[in-house]
Amino acid sequence: MPKPLLGVLLGLILGALDGLTALFYGPEAKAMIQDILIFSSLKGMLAGLIIGFVARKASLRTVLIVGALVGFALAFAVAAMPGKNGEHYWLEIIVPGTLVGFILGYATHRYGKAAARVA
Repeated sequence: MPKPLLGVLLGLILGALDGLTALFYGPEAKAMIQDILIFSSLKGMLAGLIIGFVARKASLRTVLIVGALVGFALAFAVAAMPGKNGEHYWLEIIVPGTLVGFILGYATHRYGKAAARVA
């Protein structure tokens, strides 16, 4: 499977798992779990697409760094948006998001196939 496609599919799965971690953070997160799951999955898919394209040309070390940075940046953008009462969940969003990016980088680089070259 091409690396960008693998990144998108893994991003969907890992993003959903990332969103499910919100269930550990109280009743206000449980009330919004549907929106959290949708947007976490979309965030994971976007991260997977970006990381998948980087993984086509870069070394594993570079892909891991880019994966963690992409995961961090996307999670930071989400964490910067205040909740219903104006609160921010910095660590609760950024830590799992960064880990998702790192894992996506590894899995995409390791298990994705290089694109077939047309002669």
